[in-house]
Amino acid sequence: MPQTDAHHAQFSQRQRIVAFALAVVGAVLFSNKAILAKLMYREGADALDTITLRMVFAFPLFFALAVWVHFTDHEHANYRLTRKDAVNVLVVGFVGYYLSSMLDFTGLQYISTGLERLLLFLTPSLVLIISRMFLHKHVDAKQWWAMGLAYLGIVFVFVHEVKFSGNNVPLGSALVFGSALSYAIYLLITGELVKHLGTMRLVAYAMMISTACCVIQYVLMRDWGHLRDLLTTHSVLWWYSVLIAVFSTFAPVLLTMFAVSRLGSPIVSQIGMMGPISMLGLGYVFLGEPITMTQLAGTALVLSGMTLVGRMATRKLSAPAHR
Repeated sequence: MPQTDAHHAQFSQRQRIVAFALAVVGAVLFSNKAILAKLMYREGADALDTITLRMVFAFPLFFALAVWVHFTDHEHANYRLTRKDAVNVLVVGFVGYYLSSMLDFTGLQYISTGLERLLLFLTPSLVLIISRMFLHKHVDAKQWWAMGLAYLGIVFVFVHEVKFSGNNVPLGSALVFGSALSYAIYLLITGELVKHLGTMRLVAYAMMISTACCVIQYVLMRDWGHLRDLLTTHSVLWWYSVLIAVFSTFAPVLLTMFAVSRLGSPIVSQIGMMGPISMLGLGYVFLGEPITMTQLAGTALVLSGMTLVGRMATRKLSAPAHR
């Protein structure tokens, strides 16, 4: 039996269908951050400002979640964090939404957006490779086919934006690849931790750590008064910050971790490839970006891959699985 099936056999087919749907919603919501970030850039914010505002405005939500979980999560209430758990939570908080974001935004200074997206969406393949080669877990052959179809679609969608000109393309490519690798490691570690800590407890802890990292970096690199002045001068940034914190951070992180706990990291990482497809429609509606026939063909390939992933994720686990 494939490792994903064996580990998540405790969940019913209906629960996994719900988890798959929530993972899709999470991927779509997470993609909204690119649209909102561009709107914030138009108001004078840069990458560091945007990341910091996003995390600072999301912090109260994750703190409230941590308090709520402390009093209501009876299933994991008696579990005490081991030293290894504590280290893993710190690693998850650091690499998941801090290091991966900073590497991505820094890499974008040197390479085109199209090349950045192609590199960033290597994450699902990295999850599968690490699972197979280093964690010695079985990966269904259909997952490789689904990943190949979806990634080919991603290439079709963004190939027209790929440019290899820039100040330092190798450096930028390495930084964005590091971002993809960081997020892959985040997904794999959380897939193991969530069994002990519970979905919401882990999310709350990890995201508060990520926020602390962002704030520390901002204080070291920039005057905190700059952010205050920016919000005062451009009042609409308050609303954009709330939107990116709630709908592009808090909600998708929760939905993604909920899905990971029921479907596993490899499946959820592949579902995340729905994000750029949804971004095409969002960019068309909110930013007036055109959609080409090549992008529509790529969308069809991604959807074909996701259909295959959906069948694997929601099939009846009582049926014998073939290697």
